[in-house]
Amino acid sequence: MSNYVTAIGLDVHARSISACAFDPMTGEVSRARFGYDPASVAEWALGFESPKAVYESGPTGFHLCRALRALGVDCAVGAVSKMHRPAADRGRKNDRRDAEWLARLLACRNVVEVWVPDERTEAARDLSRALED
Repeated sequence: MSNYVTAIGLDVHARSISACAFDPMTGEVSRARFGYDPASVAEWALGFESPKAVYESGPTGFHLCRALRALGVDCAVGAVSKMHRPAADRGRKNDRRDAEWLARLLACRNVVEVWVPDERTEAARDLSRALED
């Protein structure tokens, strides 16, 4: 388990990323919004003390996680099936709230991380799925 101070939640879409940084020691919350640019996200995240980022697994794949790791940001992909949302939050979904929720889950160490395949393995999986279709 890595030691980190600032938990960063990322709500990732094909063209945008909403980010929320949460420091559980001080309660400080910072938010930002980016186009899909890992370098901008990494520059912002590295401005915090010992950051670790997380985003939900889904159709955006693992590119962002690999890119952030290459830029020096500890990043994880959380298993969306293991994340339990309160019933009251289900009707009030928005990007900013989702990013903050992920940051708070990570701060509590309540994120089940999925394995992030390298590019060759992911390409082989994509080819296998295409052949099955």
